[in-house]
Amino acid sequence: MVDREKAMTAITMLLEAIGENPDREGLLETPLRVARMYEELTAGYDDSAKTHLSKVFTATDAEVVLEKDISFHSLCEHHMLPFFGKVHIAYIPNGKVVGLSKLARVVEVFARRLQIQEQMTNQIADAINDELCPKGVLVIVEAEHTCMTMRGIKKIGSKTVTSSSRGEFKGNLELQKYVRELISLE
Repeated sequence: MVDREKAMTAITMLLEAIGENPDREGLLETPLRVARMYEELTAGYDDSAKTHLSKVFTATDAEVVLEKDISFHSLCEHHMLPFFGKVHIAYIPNGKVVGLSKLARVVEVFARRLQIQEQMTNQIADAINDELCPKGVLVIVEAEHTCMTMRGIKKIGSKTVTSSSRGEFKGNLELQKYVRELISLE
């Protein structure tokens, strides 16, 4: 997705704009390194959650399935600075489940894009809801945003928590509380 040559030109121009000499020894390969970095950090544009959620297994009478503490990092679309943290995904199967690693792959699909946390939380919930058709989905994301910690207000350690619920989780505070208790287990 990334046009490497265009990205290298842009990084060279940025170096010049901040008063750097892109021809000095330490910066000679920086435009290429940064272009390759953005290829990796934005690989989610070339991926689809549907691909990862297409292989399912029969699971009758399954209750809540929780995959917690899925680490992620993304780039804030406002400042293109990293935000990172953990995603917790709970769903109530409707006769079928997906391999647990596939939930982490879904997180990566949406985290590897320029993003805002609120949107990413909803995208993960929608993808699981649309592809697995479960009885309910709850996604909780906890993240630290470097646009708040290294610039602007500079509040290191502050975290943003977002959640998105579908189906049986929507408005069911008792069920949501149960999942939050499971997340807190050591």
